Amino acid sequence: MIIETKTEHLVDHIDFAKYQTRVNEINDMIVNKTGLGNDFLGWLDWPINYDKEELARIKKAGQYIRDNYDILVVCGIGGSYLGARAAIEALRGTFRSNKPEIIYLGQSLDPTYIQENMEYLQDKKFAINVISKSGTTTETSVSFRLLRNLLEKRDGVEAARKAIFATTDKARGALYTLSVQEGYERFVIPDDIGGRYSVLTAVGLLPIAAAGIDVDEMLAGAAEARLDTMNPDLNVNEAYKYAVIRHALWSEYQKQVEFFITYVPSFVQLGEWWKQLFGESEGKEGKGLLPDSATFTTDLHSLGQFIQQGSHCFFETTLHLTHHRHWIKVPTDEQDLDHLNFLAGMGLGSIQDKAYEGTIEAHTKVGKNNNVVLELERMSAHNLGYLFYWFEKSCAMSAYLNGVNPFDQPGVEVYKRNMFHLLGKPGY
Repeated sequence: MIIETKTEHLVDHIDFAKYQTRVNEINDMIVNKTGLGNDFLGWLDWPINYDKEELARIKKAGQYIRDNYDILVVCGIGGSYLGARAAIEALRGTFRSNKPEIIYLGQSLDPTYIQENMEYLQDKKFAINVISKSGTTTETSVSFRLLRNLLEKRDGVEAARKAIFATTDKARGALYTLSVQEGYERFVIPDDIGGRYSVLTAVGLLPIAAAGIDVDEMLAGAAEARLDTMNPDLNVNEAYKYAVIRHALWSEYQKQVEFFITYVPSFVQLGEWWKQLFGESEGKEGKGLLPDSATFTTDLHSLGQFIQQGSHCFFETTLHLTHHRHWIKVPTDEQDLDHLNFLAGMGLGSIQDKAYEGTIEAHTKVGKNNNVVLELERMSAHNLGYLFYWFEKSCAMSAYLNGVNPFDQPGVEVYKRNMFHLLGKPGY
């Protein structure tokens, strides 16, 4: 098991045995595809059933982008970019000095943000990966129009065609039609995998490959998670154990919020991906936990007071790495004006570990708040692929325990209808 769900920091008692029968039933429902939203369970066996020919093209296109462009613009929103961004930043860091630089458009309508990015790209050699199943998503389509217009006017239509990669429906839709007309290289969003479960498809893998990350290892990690989460026994299935904890804290102890906690700033986008996965999957029919995220120790200086002594409406889920990628030692200072010489020679990893241990004790033993610890040895392409699949499997179980469809998002359409009406779109 690459991830261990540790329960020793739970304040409230959870009787796992009483959930086992229901978990078995839901597991059968997932495996046999008989539950709500079963048309969108293609991710379940994807780590072993993925399109091998397409993966080869993804790796080739990723290498082409690295060899020929300084920047890749990932143009998508929601599940069309969150997983890729989470992976790229978690594994490669957040500095723009890495080549190719990855920037993100299509997830906002803010004119200042878009203008700043367009100005930045004006004299840069960049490629575009536009990601949209329909090709009509407003935020993504607006940004893609601007990006395409910039490339075609600056470099010419033929050069633009070579620089644009489309990830879309396999046979229909506006982006599919445009891609065929213009000859863009196309990659497929599978019909039976929804956006928030799509990170291990071309949706996530093309930008991840372009960033120089080993996508074979990511899929191998996901395949391992698939095997590790097959047995529904809560004594061995760590993903289902996590799902039961979430459900019990919500249904039995009336918790309303779950904080996803990491101690690594480059994991911020992993928290954003996690929030979409659980928020869109569970937030229906007046049910579900509000997924939130925080990065410690940074946010201990902003949210720490509330977490320690505020309302007990929440619990924490902490992703804890037991191995640090880098090891920096604190130097000695002769004057010791900051009184930190007691730390001289100590690695920052060791200091962070003690901050983690002290925080857990403060929040649970003193603050009386539940803390679920998901323990992972290190972050790597293999382990991140495992983590993505692990959370997806846990999310499906958690949503079904709540009695809702894990794979639809009807509430998202409300703002779109209102916006289209106000903008005067025909038919609205």
